[in-house]
Amino acid sequence: MNFSRFFVDRPIFAAVLSILIFIAGTIAIVRLPVSEYPEVVPPSVVVRAQFPGANPKVIAETVAAPLEEQINGVENMLYMSSQATTDGALTLTVTFKIGTDVDQAQTQVQNRVQRALPRLPEEVRQIGVTTIKSSPNLTMVVHLLSPKGSYDDVYLRNYATLNVKDRLARLSGMGDVQVFGAGDYAMRIWLDPQKVAQRSLTAGDVVAAIREQNVQVAAGVIGAPPDTKAPFQLSVNASGRLQTEEEFGNIIVKTNADGGITRLRDVARIELGANQYALRSLLNNKPAIGMGIFEAPNANALQLSANVRKLMAELKKDFPADVDFDIVYDPTQFVSASIDAVVTTLIEAVALVVLVVIVFLQTWRASLIPLLAVPVSIVGTFAVLLAFGFSINTLSLFGLVLAIGIVVDDAIVVVENVERNIANGLTPREATIQAMKEVSGPIIAIALVLCAVFVPIAYVAGLTGQFYKQFALTIAISTVISAFNSLTLSPALAAALLKPHDAPKDRLSRAMDWALGGFFKRFNRVFDRASHRYQGGVGGTLKHKTATMGVYLLLCVGAFFVFKAVPSGFVPAQDKQYLVGFAQLPDAASLERTDAVIRRMTDIAKSVPGVANAVAFPGLSINGFTNAPNAGIVFYTLDDFDKRKGPGLSGDEIAAAVNQRLGAIQDAFIMVFPPPAVNGLGTIGGFKLFVEDRGNVGYDELYKATQALQMKAWQTPELAGVFSSYQINVPQLFADVDRTKAKQLGVPLSSIFNTLQINLGSLYTNDFNKFGR
Repeated sequence: MNFSRFFVDRPIFAAVLSILIFIAGTIAIVRLPVSEYPEVVPPSVVVRAQFPGANPKVIAETVAAPLEEQINGVENMLYMSSQATTDGALTLTVTFKIGTDVDQAQTQVQNRVQRALPRLPEEVRQIGVTTIKSSPNLTMVVHLLSPKGSYDDVYLRNYATLNVKDRLARLSGMGDVQVFGAGDYAMRIWLDPQKVAQRSLTAGDVVAAIREQNVQVAAGVIGAPPDTKAPFQLSVNASGRLQTEEEFGNIIVKTNADGGITRLRDVARIELGANQYALRSLLNNKPAIGMGIFEAPNANALQLSANVRKLMAELKKDFPADVDFDIVYDPTQFVSASIDAVVTTLIEAVALVVLVVIVFLQTWRASLIPLLAVPVSIVGTFAVLLAFGFSINTLSLFGLVLAIGIVVDDAIVVVENVERNIANGLTPREATIQAMKEVSGPIIAIALVLCAVFVPIAYVAGLTGQFYKQFALTIAISTVISAFNSLTLSPALAAALLKPHDAPKDRLSRAMDWALGGFFKRFNRVFDRASHRYQGGVGGTLKHKTATMGVYLLLCVGAFFVFKAVPSGFVPAQDKQYLVGFAQLPDAASLERTDAVIRRMTDIAKSVPGVANAVAFPGLSINGFTNAPNAGIVFYTLDDFDKRKGPGLSGDEIAAAVNQRLGAIQDAFIMVFPPPAVNGLGTIGGFKLFVEDRGNVGYDELYKATQALQMKAWQTPELAGVFSSYQINVPQLFADVDRTKAKQLGVPLSSIFNTLQINLGSLYTNDFNKFGR
């Protein structure tokens, strides 16, 4: 074939091409992101809003509905879901098709949110509506704690916000940093309703006074142009925004005709506290602020984890006394172990290929040619993976493990045919040219056949196709590179390295014969006998064709029934060194009751062998990670695998033991699950579904339909652990305002409703400056 002859005549050019492929692959290895699995989780954008004091129904009608109307139909959107909580928070998640540019999606959603802002309540607009990219990959959790209890969780939360969060957010590959536990600093003004009433004031009067006297002042400049006579230009400063509790306490709420003054401190208690108290964070039942680290799309999770640990070690030098950090939840360690295991398998496969090639070819010259095909084809594959936007993950590495045995085949075919032609009396160069005329077509055909087998997998629709796309294309890419290498480098090396069979052996060949010659002779005798027996077996099957076909059909039928009997699944469940537990207390249960249950869950679980730590969040619901006073989540980290080698210490067995012991808690519905097989596809293993009220029949009918579906699911033997956190029978009080009497007395309805919100909920007034924020 003229193509291969070109490289036989120019061996240096062939070598340079292979070296360039190898170098490109080496550079790509450093730049490729590393993850456990390919990106199969649809990207999403989250819109968050706050309506302090509002209940979920009010939020759904006044905040969620206008936002959903405007966001619906944004380009590449799959679906959206919203969750309103009792603490006045709205979380609206917009999920997009896989492959959507998440930055562009965020911009499009933000534009739609701007359209809805005029229809939102004033309190919501004042606080602001945020639109952020949501990363489903929780890389790790960093805890900030006070070992001796010198600082409370509010201080730790704000120290993390002021001094740690921003530094973490600037790390390469960081998607988002979310702080869990306590709340940001806020000037809390706790009104005393009796004192307010005694002074003939309303809650609205207090709010108006705060907004009037806590303002940012732009006082201007003296001597600014066009004044040409002033010798100096001086900026004017004025006391605008207040900063301390004392300054807020001095706000004048009311003045009397006799000169009397009512100040804010006369009718309220003022303190620097947290802006919300709906969520707590615990590490082994001690207050600790959790900082969730979310990686950016296509980031290297392992490198991000290492950078976070390095940065936290640097920041620790400036921590106040009795402030420390700890990292007990870090799934990247499991990912690293998984990747290392696959890399070890890859190395073992290469070693086996080297051994097999040397044993069968029995000369270093012939063995070197196919062995050089392995690094060129395998390492070169990484360059194409980078160009396609893929990552180094277990599936792509599995593809390379499988490809190792394939990439040497083409080169072995070349060497075998060259050796045969040399045995027929041709010189190595002539034998190579003749061999390439004979095998170039089969080599190309082999590559095309393998591509025809694996490439279609990349076009399988849905999540399965996306999941195995990289696996299939990795094999196809390495096969194509191997075929190219066999048509370029292999013939060039064959012509240069192989010698006539009667040529004197070089020193390395003589050393190889001296060291392994006896083994090669014994191996050849055994292999020849095995070959003769195999030939006899083939001849026997050809004589009994009917019986052979009968056995073949029986094997096919047996394989079919075994295939039907073996349980199917998306990804095999794995022990990921942590478990997820949740507690659901009765409706209207307080956060204090939930906190007590969560602490008991931690104490009980840590008594189970294999459980190392407990990261708990009282007040956080498993349903979308939203705040709920009667719910809580606990992440149980397990001991390392080398400490869990005995019976009953696997992840599933530990989960069963923890569930059994937690059955002693009767105050809540509690379950512990293994994590999902693919990070980002849910919080716990299994799947979730939604019941939609498309007929607008109301919450009562929706609840009935949900309960009916749940009852049916309980009767299905294939399902276990079916639950729903949706409740509508939550005890509530209804404030029935007599609107007629209010009008007769000249009391504005807005004043009544504002008073209810301020005294029973909370109201955002405006901002103040503290600690440079």
